[in-house]
Amino acid sequence: MNIRRARKEDIPVVLNLLSQVLEVHAVIRPDLFISGTRKYTAAELERIFVDENRPVFVAEDAEGRVIGYCFCILQTVEHSNDLRDSLSLYIDDICVDESSRRQQVGRMLSDYVFAWAREKGCYDVTLNVWEGNDAAQAFYRKLGFTPRKTVMEKLL
Repeated sequence: MNIRRARKEDIPVVLNLLSQVLEVHAVIRPDLFISGTRKYTAAELERIFVDENRPVFVAEDAEGRVIGYCFCILQTVEHSNDLRDSLSLYIDDICVDESSRRQQVGRMLSDYVFAWAREKGCYDVTLNVWEGNDAAQAFYRKLGFTPRKTVMEKLL
């Protein structure tokens, strides 16, 4: 397996993976997510892929096919009244193709991202996970993630 930064030619496969993620969320929260859509457009991906503060990593199988991705955002806190200065890596989105799950692709991709964040001097890696996405929550716990805060809602 090879893990590298995403390139323009990866866009069609990444769009397919984004669709897979969206459908998981649309099943869990159809009141929020619109089935058949994606988080990003091809044009947005072109801009994101070259943004140094928003690195996107892809995992390739032995044949060079992209089978997963991890969208990241570097977040800096500086000169806050109540928070210490810090650099953090936020995982905006992570996906392994349905046909490649349970083959340690997600773990290898995450380990790569953790090492990259350490090299950049990040204090931590954070992410959000939707309630009801039990498989993702279990995966993140296995990687050592623990809750930092809880976002609550009251539907009106």
